[in-house]
Amino acid sequence: MALLGAGTEDILGGDGWVLALVAAGSAVLSLLRRRLPVTVLVLTSFLTPFVPGFLALLILIGWSAGRYIAGAGRALVAFTAAYVLNMAGTVAEAWGQQRMLTIVFISTLYFLGTTLAPGLANRYWTQRRTLLHALQERNVQLLRERAMVVGQARMRERQRIAQDMHDSLGHQLALISVHTGALEVDPNLTDRQREAVGVLRNASVDAMHELREVVGILRDGVAAPDEGPGAPVAPPGDETGRAARGTAGIEGLVAAARSAGTAIGLSRHGEARALAPAVDHAAYRIVQEGLTNAYKHAPGAPISVEVRYEPDAFVVEVLNEESADRPTGVVSGGQGLTGLHERARLVGGIVHAGRADSGGFRVAGVLPYGAVEAVPYVDPFAEPGADPNEAGRVGPYAAPFVDAADDFRQQSKNAVLGHRGYVAVGPSDWTVTERELAMAMKAGRGRSTGGGIAIGCGIAFAALVLLLVAGGFGIFFMMSSVSDAMIDPAEYDAVKVGQSEQEVRDRLPSGDTIATTGLHGKGPAEPEGSKCLVLMSSKQGNDMESEPVFRFCFKDGKLIEKKSYDVVR
Repeated sequence: MALLGAGTEDILGGDGWVLALVAAGSAVLSLLRRRLPVTVLVLTSFLTPFVPGFLALLILIGWSAGRYIAGAGRALVAFTAAYVLNMAGTVAEAWGQQRMLTIVFISTLYFLGTTLAPGLANRYWTQRRTLLHALQERNVQLLRERAMVVGQARMRERQRIAQDMHDSLGHQLALISVHTGALEVDPNLTDRQREAVGVLRNASVDAMHELREVVGILRDGVAAPDEGPGAPVAPPGDETGRAARGTAGIEGLVAAARSAGTAIGLSRHGEARALAPAVDHAAYRIVQEGLTNAYKHAPGAPISVEVRYEPDAFVVEVLNEESADRPTGVVSGGQGLTGLHERARLVGGIVHAGRADSGGFRVAGVLPYGAVEAVPYVDPFAEPGADPNEAGRVGPYAAPFVDAADDFRQQSKNAVLGHRGYVAVGPSDWTVTERELAMAMKAGRGRSTGGGIAIGCGIAFAALVLLLVAGGFGIFFMMSSVSDAMIDPAEYDAVKVGQSEQEVRDRLPSGDTIATTGLHGKGPAEPEGSKCLVLMSSKQGNDMESEPVFRFCFKDGKLIEKKSYDVVR
């Protein structure tokens, strides 16, 4: 802007220290336009008529002021004051010249086209961008609230189911346990009958423990209190007859399958680490369901079970080879794998089930070591340094492992809320404008975005038409003004000193146009008491800086002098 201002001033006749002052002023004003938008706009508008080098700077100042002036009322006052001061400076600079209204009109068109129109365009764009960001944040907040409401509703329903199971099945199992315990000590029973009753009692106790685990997980997503952190884990086949429902029970499942004649292997990798009760139970269920699927759909096929303690997650995998004799008519409710996905999601993990490269079937689970309550929710829109638990988002929806299709928490830094959900819009270092363009191209094909683009294009088109009309009118007006202020040298020679003033004025143009601005008062001294008419010559001067003019001076109704000389504008 400094170079542009100095160059403009130089073209219009400035030199020396004036160019340096214009360059310095342009640089300072352009640097202050964001911090002091109102002051810079008003000051630049007032100085532009006196300093032509600020003409280009005024365009930048108007564009910047449209964005950085807060409030529509304040912006209206600022632009109005700038216009008034600009017109006052224009009138003061052109005072004493003819056609003042024409000068004011041309200056008004220039101010509207170069200052007000860019300011309105930038203000509209800024407001649209602010509204778009506000809608994005609100939509993200609504999605978070909806997820919380869904989670709360699911939790309430599970608590109701858990209460029903506890009240009904718990009561019946307790009765079975009491009656079988009484029968076991009945002296009238034989040893064989007493052994059978003992099996029933152990089965009822085992079922009660199972029920307590299920009720605990349904109620709050964790195991029953007797299997909390620090509690001893019962080994497979303890005195109650209940197998351990955790990673410790995986060996029991493998041993039971092997005793039934299945070719099965178990491998462990990594240093064993403690798991949260709910995670421990989920791992057991994944192995159990994987073995059940292998029994039903690939009987007799070799099975491999692998347990891996990775640095950041616990991985359990069941892989069965393809069976040579595939059974037909196998009854399957299709709920086993669905239940595994839900169980893993509740503890913050994921489950994969599908065909293996070898042709068999693979069920694998990736589970976190800690409980889900220990994983804080990280809000991607939170301020730096904010408390991650400020929103109170802990629990199942704070899990660190989420399917890519369920990224409602916007874990990816490249996700932006679009018309139908989160869509990737490119690298994280994209500017706001690039992101908005990407959203308009990828996710903004809805009515709202299309309407906004249509309105913006309409405003831009209307502004362009207005500028073209004003420019065309200005060019036509300037050409007309030049024709009213120019004569040929032959006409100058034809006029003779001593002719009447009326005769000469009827023969020559009026000269009362904006084209003759700056020609009066220059050249030889005017005769005392005379009134002079200054016109331009149709002949080009010797250089670009000089303008050949003709001057006719009248006194007492007669032409008393005519002069031909060059004027440096």
